[in-house]
This record gives sequence, structure tokens and C-alpha cells, in this order.
Amino acid sequence: MGAVDPILPSSFKMEHETWVYKGRGLQPESYRDSISTVDREGKRVWVYPKKPKGKFTTYRNWVSLALLAILFAGPFVRVGGQPLLLLNILERKFIIFGQVFWPQDFYLFVLASLIGLIFIVLFTVVYGRVFCGWICPQTIFMEGVFRKIEYWIEGDYTAQKKLDKQAWNREKVLKKSSKHLVFFAISFLIANTFLAYIIGSEELLDIVTDPPQEHLAGLISILIFTAVFYWVFARFREQVCTTVCPYGRLQGVMLDKDSVVISYDYTRGESRAKYRKGEDRKAADKGDCVDCKLCVSVCPTGIDIRNGTQLECINCTACIDACDSIMDNVGLPRGLIRYESEANLQAGRTGMHWTKRSIAYTAVLAVLMVAFFGLLFMRSQVETSLLRTPGMLYQEQEGGLISNLYNYKIINKTHEGVPVTFRLLEGEGEIKLIGNQGQIQVPEGGTAEGALFILIPKTDIRKASQKLKIGVFQGDQQLETLKTKFMGPISGSNGSK
Repeated sequence: MGAVDPILPSSFKMEHETWVYKGRGLQPESYRDSISTVDREGKRVWVYPKKPKGKFTTYRNWVSLALLAILFAGPFVRVGGQPLLLLNILERKFIIFGQVFWPQDFYLFVLASLIGLIFIVLFTVVYGRVFCGWICPQTIFMEGVFRKIEYWIEGDYTAQKKLDKQAWNREKVLKKSSKHLVFFAISFLIANTFLAYIIGSEELLDIVTDPPQEHLAGLISILIFTAVFYWVFARFREQVCTTVCPYGRLQGVMLDKDSVVISYDYTRGESRAKYRKGEDRKAADKGDCVDCKLCVSVCPTGIDIRNGTQLECINCTACIDACDSIMDNVGLPRGLIRYESEANLQAGRTGMHWTKRSIAYTAVLAVLMVAFFGLLFMRSQVETSLLRTPGMLYQEQEGGLISNLYNYKIINKTHEGVPVTFRLLEGEGEIKLIGNQGQIQVPEGGTAEGALFILIPKTDIRKASQKLKIGVFQGDQQLETLKTKFMGPISGSNGSK
């Protein structure tokens, strides 16, 4: 259950897997019974990946730098005076791209969550686990930050193995203590940043600058976050992807033959054999794979991509860069390991093959993205409900006026107080607020409730129940248009009171 069964021709499958694992003393297919980072006794197999380099690694480094810059700057960037992102669960206040969301917008959160879930499924079906290798915070921090620090302090994978095996001496103590001190410091920085997204940068600065005893709860929260991040990136590492994250385990039901994943071109690579200078590999019945195992050495989750798509694979592209470098050295074409679908491999095609399904899914993804941003930015800033008071009939007033009593509720979704007035948009009449002679002041992120009378001349009433349009205004700016019904005497009759 440790890997997703690759879709291979049966004749190739048995021959290929028996050849690979015969030298290790394992039976064919037995590698699928466990994950690559656990041995037969169930003990952790520590992964020492070789430092990757190449085109895709460079691209991923730039993406990581951009995302890290956005992450650490996010709490301090202001859009219209508001943070770029704030998820204040304690005060039930959420800000996304400067837009304030309150509990009244919970339906938007539900819809956005459903859209996000559908997006992940459809995106994975078409494009594989690109998210895991390029955007996932776990990968960004592990491969883009902590692993690089490890290479810088302890050296490449062979030096790390040697250091771990040697006795504790001055060199080992210095390197290990330095590494873990830096790990803890970065974890502390990450914890502060994530806390700033929850409580806000101003509150975080208060916690940092004030005496510790004044913010014990905040200090304890930061230390807990720090300990969690340190443990994840110093010890747990790739186990997050292989044993905790549900996304990796779900890919087995989301991927199919047309999904674009990191693939080993077995039709070109088999049979594997060591490279000999000047040989004609086709004449010798050898594939392009020189069995250097560099693709295994650079893998941060310790798998052999030549076995097919496996749940441990995070699509980090390290194996692509490693294989391309070997192909360059031996004078063979690049792309033995590449982004490719199984259908393309079987058909001998290269590049993106657009099927009707992939086109349809991509179109659905585009529609979902438009819908998501529409929900995010096109919602009303003030939401008002106006209902006739149940059980109340109309009343005749002096001057030939007919009145109806209504209850209103105004929700202010902005970060500032909003003064609101009601106006009739059609016909003659007036609106009188009960207990409020002027405008209604709706507090920041709050609500205002009350009652009002709508008075219309009896001569303007043509039906026992007629429709009215009410405008909700902030000064001269109309915020909303409300529709309601007005009850009155039927023209030509006495009516009832």
C-alpha cells in the first residue's frame, strides 16, 4: 500500500520489477507493501538526499523565494489600511487581500472551501501533484530552507552520512549544534509569522516588545508553534508527505493514464545497463538508462521513480535534473525522466496531449477560479434585510397617510463605521425611524437593528399589497436596493385597520 500501481504493460511489468529487485533479495511487487522510509522491522530509514541542481531546481528556487517573500511580508503589507491576510479566529475577523470578512460571510467560506476542494481534485487529475513539488508550504520550507541550511553546515549527502556515523567530537558537536540552533531560530521566525496571520502584526509587535509577563498566553503560543515547526522540519520531515498528508494517499484515486506526472520513460530506458564509452546501446539491446541510480540519490522521499508513480513522490523534479545531467554526460537525449502522462509513454508521444476531458476539466478550473474571485471581491459591503412586522396590519394616519411597520437589520462588513439612511425610490411617501431621528450608525463589523414606519398617501395605493423599492444610502451613495411589500386598503373600499 506504499505506492500507486503504475499503469504498465503486463509483460514489461513483471520483467522490469523482477530484474530491479532480484539483487535486493525481494520478491516482485514487494516494494509496494511498505513505504520507502520504513524498513522490514518498521524502523525509520533516514533519507540523505543528494543536493540537486539543474534547470527545474533553479526554477523551483525562484518560486520558493517568491512565495517565502510573500509569506513573511504578508502580515505587514497593508491594502487600504488593512493587512493583506488576517485569520483572527478569536475575534472572528478575517481579512483576505484587504477585504474584511465577518461571521456573516460564513456562507462564502463554505462555498470557497467546496470550490477549493473541487479545484484540487480536478487539477490533480489533469496536472498531477504539481502543487506538492512547487507550492506546498511543507516542500517550500523543507527543500527551500531547512535542507539548504543542512547542506551549508554539514555538506552534501555523503558528508552528512559520514558525520552521523562518526563519534561525537568537536566537529560533530559544532556542526550539529549550529544546525539545530539555526533550525530553531528559523522555526521561531516562522511561528511568529504564522501567529501574526492570526492575531495581527500590531498585536504580535506588542507581544515582542512588551515585558513577557504581560503576554504570557501569546509567548506560550509562540513557543508551542516554534516547537512544532522545529520538530516537523528537523525530525519528521518527509513523513509529513508519506504518512500524514491525505493528498498523497488520495492521488491513487485521482490520477489516471492521462494525468501529467513525473514519469520514467520505460519504453526508452529499458533494459538498464551500465554505460560504456563509444558503444552502440541499441545494437547491444540496451536502453538509455545507465542505471546510475542518481535519480534515487536526489529523491527527498527515498523512492526510485523508475518503479512508476508512487504515493511518496512529491513531483519535486530533482530526479529530472539528475537524469538530464547524466544524459548530457553520456551523449544521450534528455527527457528519460520528465513530466509525462502514462498514455503518452505507451503511445510514444511527448509533450502535453490535450484530451477532451483535460480540456473540459481545465475549463471548469478556470470557471471555478473566476467564481472564487467573484465571491471574494464582488460581495456587498453592507447587507440589509427589511421585513414587515408579522401580525401587524396597516394603520391610517393623519393627513390621509397609510403606514406599515417594518423591522430592519443592517450588517456592516467593512472595517469602518457606516452611517445609513433609507429612502423610497418610487412614488410618494416617507420613512420614519423609530427611536432615531437621523441616520443609522452601523459599527465596524457590527450590526444595527430597529424598526421603521413607511407612510404612503392613501390616494397612491392601488392594491391591497403592492411592491415597494427602498434604497439604502451612505450619504449620496446608494449601497443596496431592497424590495418589500406594502399593505393598504383596496382603492374604493374602507379597508380594515
